[in-house]
Amino acid sequence: MKGFGIHIEGLSKRYGEGDTAVDALKDVNMTVAPGEVVGLIGPSGSGKSTLLKCLGAVIEPTAGKMTVGDEVIYNNGWKIPDLRALRRDRIGFVFQAPYLIPFLDVTDNVALLPMLAGRPNGESRKRALELLEALDVGHRAKAQPSQLSGGEQQRVAIARALANQPPVILADEPTAPLDSERALSVVRILNQMARQFNTAIIVVTHDEKIIPTFKRIYHIRDGETHEEKGLGAD
Repeated sequence: MKGFGIHIEGLSKRYGEGDTAVDALKDVNMTVAPGEVVGLIGPSGSGKSTLLKCLGAVIEPTAGKMTVGDEVIYNNGWKIPDLRALRRDRIGFVFQAPYLIPFLDVTDNVALLPMLAGRPNGESRKRALELLEALDVGHRAKAQPSQLSGGEQQRVAIARALANQPPVILADEPTAPLDSERALSVVRILNQMARQFNTAIIVVTHDEKIIPTFKRIYHIRDGETHEEKGLGAD
């Protein structure tokens, strides 16, 4: 991959106008390299959710620049005509809850995104099975989501996020419902997948169990980011 995983320059988001305006983000700068996992932490109301929604092209920033891979996707306005395709093909999402489709088996849950992107069913299912094997849930490929443990469901959700080989994955509190052992396992998996697939991963978390694992952390306070060296750094 050329360029960055994701690079943000001077990103801001203002809600409202005049005396009632609220600056949720103020001149945010962030870079995450391909193959890197960074943490994004901060108190409630600090701007984490707003930043994640801007990165995921869910809401439009007020100003700034965002680059994904080698392509500028936002520069004081969207530079991508189809934001739905951007979210589907270029950005993977992992949430606190796995949000697996209950009436599809594990393989089809992972293969669905590539199929929606127009890839042949056989190719999509082959990709899904390869990811499930890489995440040690290949033996559950034909299971229904309800038959999986919480940790297995989150691994399937990570496989789904990787299905279209996006340059960026945004993980929003992915370990919150898990115990310490499973939470640390998910972090190890994210680091392994980042290196294996050259993916830049941002993990938003309050989970004190996993914060010490990050080599780099962006701490957001009052809409501004401050880069910190994490305890996981060499």
